[in-house]
Amino acid sequence: MKQQTPKIKDIPTQVKNPDLVERRRRQIVDAAVQLFIEKGFHKTTTRQIANAAGFSIGSLYEYVASKEDVLYMVCDAIHAEVQRGLQSALARAGKGRDALSEMIREYFLVCHRMSDHILLIYQETQALPTQWRENVLESELGISGVFVKVLAQMATSGNMPHLDEHSIELIAHNITVLGHMWAFRRWFLARHYSIEDYIKLQTDFILGISTRSSEDIHSNL
Repeated sequence: MKQQTPKIKDIPTQVKNPDLVERRRRQIVDAAVQLFIEKGFHKTTTRQIANAAGFSIGSLYEYVASKEDVLYMVCDAIHAEVQRGLQSALARAGKGRDALSEMIREYFLVCHRMSDHILLIYQETQALPTQWRENVLESELGISGVFVKVLAQMATSGNMPHLDEHSIELIAHNITVLGHMWAFRRWFLARHYSIEDYIKLQTDFILGISTRSSEDIHSNL
């Protein structure tokens, strides 16, 4: 039998109030991100995380069991924020090119707000236990999957020339990576583009790709 991948709810807590757990864990996440970036995951101690979050070390362990739990919570916070943003954008925009444009915009804005968190995922995900790491990768694929669904709907409805399954999947992954690119190359990009400029240019680029035929795309690969 395949072992079930753990979820954020599986992180042990001694606190029974779920709203309080969510608030306190968000404080822990925000404090830990800066420490992990400045010192590195392995050199940061749980006591330092507790101090930065305004907790005693004992209080910290009421909400998490280990430093690895905190790192996983950082990853989960990003994915949860992205999913909320994409669902909200999809509800606002409806269908077609407007839906895709609105979703790209919302996704890039989340990447902008959570740039430090995204950098941390790239730097430290390998420090997670295997099952946590697998769950992070599943969540990443889930984000790309939302874009796959919208692109497939556009192809089916005639809002763009038909693209085959592989081309749609590749475009969806391009979108997710372009959002991450703002985070890990902002040291350069932010000097030359505002986030609004970046969103517009990349959206035009993505929509340009998505309106080409599969034959055009594959002939240039």
